[in-house]
Amino acid sequence: MTAELQAWNNGKGTDLESWVSCVGNFSLAVGYATIFWPKFVEFDGYILRDGFSEEILRSWELENDRDRRAVERVMNHLHLTDIQHYGCEDLSKDKIQLLGSTLEQIYKAKLNADFPQTSCVVEFYRPENEDDLEQYQITFWQDERPADESA
Repeated sequence: MTAELQAWNNGKGTDLESWVSCVGNFSLAVGYATIFWPKFVEFDGYILRDGFSEEILRSWELENDRDRRAVERVMNHLHLTDIQHYGCEDLSKDKIQLLGSTLEQIYKAKLNADFPQTSCVVEFYRPENEDDLEQYQITFWQDERPADESA
């Protein structure tokens, strides 16, 4: 991002907030809000991202021998490359890693705010091959320990 920002203003550069105000739009901002401050729901003892499919949930229960953590983990995962369109030209390792780290912090805060009595594990998965950008994922599941014991 540094090189991109430095190219602005005839090479004088700009900061991220100013850049967003120049190239962003409100439709995208609203869309990103659903990713960066998602709605989580409780359903049948699960904590899931809003908009899940009960049919897919039930199929994952069968696939994972009703292991609730495994089911939540797969139901709640998001490949970071899916945030944008396939083939997005400015995808890079530094951007995907920053987004993943940021989402990890956001999901922890949001889950704690929404479900203070429940301990959740939030994982920003980084693939062994860091250049395999399509494998970076964020996910979460309920921990077995109560929230006050999970520190």
